[in-house]
Amino acid sequence: MNRELEYMFLKCARVWIPDVEEVWKSAELTKDYKSGDVSLQLMLEDGKNIEHKLDPKTKNLPYLRNPDILVGENDLTALSYLHEPAVLHNLKVRFIDSKLIYTYCGIVLVAINPYETLPIYGTDIINAYSGQNMGDMDPHIFAVAEEAYKQMARDERNQSIIVSGESGAGKTVSAKYAMRYFATVSGSASEANVEEKVLASNPIMEAIGNAKTTRNDNSSRFGKYIEIGFDNRYRIIGANMRTYLLEKSRVVFQADEERNYHIFYQLCASAHLPEFKALKLSSANDFLYTRQGRSPVIDGVDDTKELCTTRNAFSLLGINESYQMGLFQVLAAILHLGNVEIKDRDADSSVIPPNNRHLMAFCELVGVTYQDMSQWLCHRKLKTATETYIKPLPRLQATNARDALSKHIYAKLFNWIVEHVNKALVTNVKQHSFIGVLDIYGFETFEINSFEQFCINYANEKLQQQFNMHVFKLEQEEYMKEQIPWTLIDFYDNQPCINLIEAKMGILDLLDEECRMPKGSDDSWAQKLYNTHLKTCSLFEKPRMSNRAFIIQHFADKVEYQCDGFLEKNKDTVNEEQINVMKASKFDLLVELFQDEEKATSPTGQVQGTGGRTRLSIKPDKSRDTSSKEHKKTVGCQFRNSLQKLMDTLNATTPHYVRCIKPNDFKLAFSFDPKRAVQQLRACGVLETIRISAAGFPSRWTYQEFFSRYRVLMKQKDVLADKKLTCKNVLEKLVQDQDKYQFGKTKIFFRAGQVAYLEKLRADKLRAACIRIQKTIRCWLARKKYLRKRSAAITIQRFTRGYQARCLAKFLRRTQAATIIQKYQRMYVERKRYKQKQAAALAMQTILRAYMARQKYQALLREHKAVIIQKHIRGWLARCWYKRCLEAIVYLQCCIRRMRAKRELKKLKIEARSVEHFKKLNKGMENKIMQLQRKIDEQSKENRLVNERLVGLESSYTVESERMRGELNRLRGVEEDAKNKANQVSSLLEELERLKKELSGTQQEKKTIEDWAQSYRDEMEKMVAELKDQNGLLKKEKDDLNRLIQEQSQQMTEKMTRAIAEETQQLETDLNEERSRYQNLLSEHLRLEEKYDDLKEEMALSSNVSKPGHRRTDSTHSSNESEYTYNSEYAELEDGTRGREDVTRGIDTSLTLKLQKRVTELEQDKQLLRNELENREEQLQRASAMARGAELEYESLKRQELESENKKLKHDLEEMRKSLLGNAATGAGAPGSPAYKVLLEQLNASCEELEVRKEEVLILRSQLVSQKEAMHHKDEKETMTEPSVYKDDVSKLKDDEVKQAYVGLKDTNRSAAPDLRKLNEDGELWLVNQGLKETIRLLEHQLQTQRRTYDNEVESLRSELQNVKEENNRQQQLLAQNLQLPPEARIEASLQHEITRLTNENLDLMEQLEKQDRTIRKLKKQLKVYSKRIGEMGAGQTEGQTSPGQMVDEPIHPVNIPRREKDFQGMLEYKKEDEMKLVKNLILELKPRGVAVNLIPGLPAYILFMCLRHADYVNDDQKVRTLLTSTINSIKKILKKRGDDFETVSFWLANTCRFLHCLKQYSGDEQFMKHNTSRQNEHCLSNFDLAEYRQVISDLAIQIYQQLIKCMENILQPMIVSGMLEHETIQGVSGVKPTGLRKRTSSIADEGTYTLDSILRQLSAFHSTMCQHGTDPELIKQVVKQQFYIIGAVTLNNLLLRKDMCSWSKGMQIRYNVSQLEEWLRDKGLMTCGAKETLEPLIQAAQLLQVKKKTDEDAEAICSMCHALTTAQIVKVLNLYTPVNEFEERVSVAFIRTIQTRLRDRCESPQLLMDTKMIYPVTFPFNPSCLALETIQIPSSLNLAFLTRV
Repeated sequence: MNRELEYMFLKCARVWIPDVEEVWKSAELTKDYKSGDVSLQLMLEDGKNIEHKLDPKTKNLPYLRNPDILVGENDLTALSYLHEPAVLHNLKVRFIDSKLIYTYCGIVLVAINPYETLPIYGTDIINAYSGQNMGDMDPHIFAVAEEAYKQMARDERNQSIIVSGESGAGKTVSAKYAMRYFATVSGSASEANVEEKVLASNPIMEAIGNAKTTRNDNSSRFGKYIEIGFDNRYRIIGANMRTYLLEKSRVVFQADEERNYHIFYQLCASAHLPEFKALKLSSANDFLYTRQGRSPVIDGVDDTKELCTTRNAFSLLGINESYQMGLFQVLAAILHLGNVEIKDRDADSSVIPPNNRHLMAFCELVGVTYQDMSQWLCHRKLKTATETYIKPLPRLQATNARDALSKHIYAKLFNWIVEHVNKALVTNVKQHSFIGVLDIYGFETFEINSFEQFCINYANEKLQQQFNMHVFKLEQEEYMKEQIPWTLIDFYDNQPCINLIEAKMGILDLLDEECRMPKGSDDSWAQKLYNTHLKTCSLFEKPRMSNRAFIIQHFADKVEYQCDGFLEKNKDTVNEEQINVMKASKFDLLVELFQDEEKATSPTGQVQGTGGRTRLSIKPDKSRDTSSKEHKKTVGCQFRNSLQKLMDTLNATTPHYVRCIKPNDFKLAFSFDPKRAVQQLRACGVLETIRISAAGFPSRWTYQEFFSRYRVLMKQKDVLADKKLTCKNVLEKLVQDQDKYQFGKTKIFFRAGQVAYLEKLRADKLRAACIRIQKTIRCWLARKKYLRKRSAAITIQRFTRGYQARCLAKFLRRTQAATIIQKYQRMYVERKRYKQKQAAALAMQTILRAYMARQKYQALLREHKAVIIQKHIRGWLARCWYKRCLEAIVYLQCCIRRMRAKRELKKLKIEARSVEHFKKLNKGMENKIMQLQRKIDEQSKENRLVNERLVGLESSYTVESERMRGELNRLRGVEEDAKNKANQVSSLLEELERLKKELSGTQQEKKTIEDWAQSYRDEMEKMVAELKDQNGLLKKEKDDLNRLIQEQSQQMTEKMTRAIAEETQQLETDLNEERSRYQNLLSEHLRLEEKYDDLKEEMALSSNVSKPGHRRTDSTHSSNESEYTYNSEYAELEDGTRGREDVTRGIDTSLTLKLQKRVTELEQDKQLLRNELENREEQLQRASAMARGAELEYESLKRQELESENKKLKHDLEEMRKSLLGNAATGAGAPGSPAYKVLLEQLNASCEELEVRKEEVLILRSQLVSQKEAMHHKDEKETMTEPSVYKDDVSKLKDDEVKQAYVGLKDTNRSAAPDLRKLNEDGELWLVNQGLKETIRLLEHQLQTQRRTYDNEVESLRSELQNVKEENNRQQQLLAQNLQLPPEARIEASLQHEITRLTNENLDLMEQLEKQDRTIRKLKKQLKVYSKRIGEMGAGQTEGQTSPGQMVDEPIHPVNIPRREKDFQGMLEYKKEDEMKLVKNLILELKPRGVAVNLIPGLPAYILFMCLRHADYVNDDQKVRTLLTSTINSIKKILKKRGDDFETVSFWLANTCRFLHCLKQYSGDEQFMKHNTSRQNEHCLSNFDLAEYRQVISDLAIQIYQQLIKCMENILQPMIVSGMLEHETIQGVSGVKPTGLRKRTSSIADEGTYTLDSILRQLSAFHSTMCQHGTDPELIKQVVKQQFYIIGAVTLNNLLLRKDMCSWSKGMQIRYNVSQLEEWLRDKGLMTCGAKETLEPLIQAAQLLQVKKKTDEDAEAICSMCHALTTAQIVKVLNLYTPVNEFEERVSVAFIRTIQTRLRDRCESPQLLMDTKMIYPVTFPFNPSCLALETIQIPSSLNLAFLTRV
């Protein structure tokens, strides 16, 4: 022992030391403890070092702290160290850190009041705890209730739940939740809603028995024991209530900050109501009995609404309005009585002033006379043996008498209400067992304790004794069961204290004796107590400073009681005359309250005729003979008797304990006061339970758990095949003291502290192993690092040396190269310098010589040119002088010669006229003639020569003459010109003068124009620069606009896509919800039908000989009674039950009304959802329109700005162009001038740029318009269709085409022709514009066409949707109308509706038939004509092809004609009388296993449909109707009979779906016929439209599907938790934590438990069965999805309610299990069925268990990862996260708050658990069969030989 202590009290060990403020403080040893030390060196959690002195006498060491791994356990007995600080700390950690208010302490449930509403009491939580073992889930009041319910059913023994605690601890709420659990789980045995009545009793009892105290706003001021009765099927049949010790004094007195009973304040708050005007009430502050506490209002409580709740509860319990008003009348009278003022008349008498309005109101309300009441309030009657005296009362005594009457009236009223509540809860059904819920006050101690506290503590003493005995008994049973040697455990026995109170001559006995004394007083009674018990009983003490008080040592604490008022309260006396006045009242209810006890029927007495057990009454039984004596019984005696009966009842039941703890006195949410908690733990017996457990062997492990946990402490050689022997051997080595443990049959029992010792050994071993692993890993890492560094160093050295060598070689090469380079460089420099100098010299010489040569050349050239110039000038001058002289000489010669010729001519003329002249001439003529002759001869020769010369000269003369003549003519012209010009000289001179003047003006204007042109050029250049800048800005804005438009377009596209997706998802969700509601309505209808059938059968059985047990017969109702008749098969049953219709009609009416109410509620919900959907759509459209409007408004403003700028620029350019064109007439600004050309080019460029910008702006505008139109079309969409056709067409165009289209669109929006012809005269732009217009028209036409197509599609979809909605509404209305009718009226209404429908259909069919007959006759005529023509053509061809010779020559051979087999039409014929045989053989007696294995899938469906086809073929509507009705009813019958068999349900689900598909496939509808072959289309139904029957069969398929899901759920439910959570799929990963194993189940999978393989095998079995039955693949996917949802939901719910499952290793196990399920899906090809998505919450919960949970980054990662989990689920998992090993860390409270802060914006349901009962809406997609009906063969094994193939 010392060795173990020294081993445990080492340095760093943690202990608990006492503290005044915190009760216990945690400290850590800073020095090892050694035996003999007198003190311990400790360090507190705040770092302070202290020295803890040990008790020198006991040498007791401080309590050791449990390892952190054990902190926060569900069961306090699982703690290794069981002591007060460990219990307190564990409760505090669970309450503050984990927000868990429930904790087990062995068989006790400790409940701490959180003072906050927690979401842990919903129906989902109840369903989660239903059917679970007590240790499988986290502690909860529902777990205790389930344990009681289960033990009642299993052990056939009554149960009790004892809820105790002080005021404000939550006793009433806990009891209320326990009753709610029973009401929810068990239901009621009838339609009387007993469970609702049981729950309805709570608000009534709270109103009349609860009040506000300083500790609790809703404190129960009485004790109650409610027995909830159950029948043999364990359904609630009724309840009974007993009450104890109502605090009557509260009616007349309340302390500060307290209130009277709630009902008084509820009445005062409702005084304004018309029905309460007669009560003459006002505010609560106006009445004495309600204003003394000065706290009339409770925060958060509306007394008016509470009164409505109370009145509704009264009505539900059968207390009508008149009785309720009577009760309120009595309560109001009590308030008025309290306000009656009594005044002193003298010292010994008192008087009530006359006409006291409150007394008058009291008398009026209770129906008594004012005189009698005022008389006996101030007087009393004294009787002696001979005379009777009337004695006046002093004011004080009169006031006390008034208050006593008020208390008595309220007590009577309280008992009357309890009595009537019990009457309302009693039924005629025999009670088989009951569960009692005891809600009683806990141990109380105040500064002043009186008679009430004495009785309360006396009751707690009795309960504590029973509790101790029960705990002791359970411990003994456990030891005996495990065959552990039994050693007596010492525990506190409070029997001496009980004897002190109730034994003979005890406190109560002496009190009753003193009350019987004529002059008994509290002082004399106190003296008797002192004399009797002070020296004889150690538990009784007398206070030192008082003679009117006494002290009792209770089990919880010492309590000092003040004797004042004990006798008065024990007597509870009331003035008898006042009672007589009350009995004489005219108010019937008051008379009933005060009637004799023997006349009152005890509400808890035996019910006559029920055969049940005798119930215990509220009060001791009274007989008529002893009524007067019983009336004089004291309160203490009555309480003792009723308490004894209560103890007898509890001892006859199996008790379950709930201890409620009040964490603080200030009602602060989740605030823990250690002092108050310890005080209550000591008082309620929790610590006593711990002490009893710690005295024995509190820690208990199975051998498997011990082996799994402490396998690490074993060596390989120690592990044997027998685990039990292995554990024994190892434990003997680990723990030397064998008294510290015991080996049982299935468990190992340890003393307190041994598990912590083993945990320390395990932790040390793991720590050593970790150190060794760390050492090895660090060595390996260091060596790896060293080798890596060494390799790196060698590599670095190698590369460094190589680098250095390369550098040296490079240096040498560079040195040598540098030398060579220097040599050549120097040579090059010198050579270059020489060359430069040489070149410079040569250049200087060349330049100088060239300069000199040029100078010389220039001089020579100038001289030469001067000479030439001189030569030419001199020659020109000489020629000019010569010409002038020559002209003058010639002219003079001509003048002289002319003059001489004229003279000679004149002479010759004279001589020729005279003879003398001739004579003279003739002298010498002869000589001359001779001479001339010779000369002639000579001259003739010469003449010939001359002639020749003359000819030449003549020719030359001719030429010259011509030339001269021309020259002459020219000269004449010149002369004429000269003459003319001579005439014009004057005018020319004048013109010359004028031109000179104009020239000077023009030059001046030219200079001015040039200046203006220069300035204008500068301005234009500046303007062009500005235009370029503006163009740049416009380009930038254009780019920004393009980018903005693209972004907006992308955003709008994404937004619209997202909105469409959300809208589609919402519509799908709404559709699924609507489908789910409809299917739930069908299931509800089926359930009510079955209940109706059961009730009919029970009524039938009850009319005959009653048989034990519960017998159910098969239902014969159709799924739609209101529309279809029953088969003749069930006519006998209807005839047999027709006589009992009057009995069942009431039940059927209630069922019908309930179903009608349900249908109405569903319709209202549906309409509300539709309205909400429309509102959301309108809001979405409005928001999107506003957003788009703002964007378009912004774009419009930008566009308008750009247009205004462009207009301004265009206007300026036009003015510039006009000004230039206006100046074109001037010389400088002429169109051909360079300045004009430059300006015009710049202006044209600017104009083109502006036009481009304008086109871009228009493109942007058109894009915005197109986007607006596209968005408009998108908004008009109501369903998810294809994207806009317009948008698709635009997106298909190329960019160039789009630009051209938009440019064309721009051109069409303005006057194109004038502008284009101004800009371009050849008309090319106009042609382009026309082409673009044609393109735009083509695009618009395509757009309009596609838009019309889209609108038509949308309209068709809308009409189809509207038709579906109308059909659905019509079906629901019809169903609702028919359900309101009785069964006979239903049948008549259904027949009438069917007749009407068939009549309309027959009329339509007759019209169609007439049209078809006309068409057939027409076609027959045409066929005859064509057949004749074909015959004639065939005969002619035969005659033309066959010759007579051939006919004779060919032999005629006999031909064998084979007989053609009969062509079957795919129909089966049967007789009317064989219909029952068909249904019996094909449905009722068919074995699914044989059909599924040996025959084709869906064969029964095919056979039934082929029979139906024949009935349709022969046009027998009665046969069709009876066959379908019989089929539906038979399928229902077989499913009701064998509904728990998965194979049967799956088989008929597959066949029902196949039958439904056949009805669709062969219905003749085009939507179904397109999937058929031509042969199958020939087999379509021809006479009947079975659309309504298809709906009925679809409803039947839905019901079968739901039954299939329930069947699968029942099979899978026991496997899921064990296989998914508890079984270790990966062995060795999860360590088992220590557990108390107090009525708990182990989490280790034993032999026979389910594993993950079991689940997978079961899923495979389900899948293979459905595949064999031919179930549709889509339906199989829906079934698998539902299966996986159930698996995920059940697993997650259990994970959220089991703290032991929330660990890192368990998260790994879950993820592995999920991966196995996904692998199964992958193998079956079902990954796309949506089953994997249903496991997403479970996957995220497993990931949450494994991720880091420390930093803000971890919190952000968790928030983004766990999107499928709600905030409540995430916080719950984090709170429940529990480390399995010491190396794991808990989640801090700050981290959890960070998670809550980040997730507070989530909009989600606050529900914690997933709905495991949720079933996805099922759909049956059309699946046509490729099987031809005519090929189906009927096997002989079906015994259907009476069917004939047609």
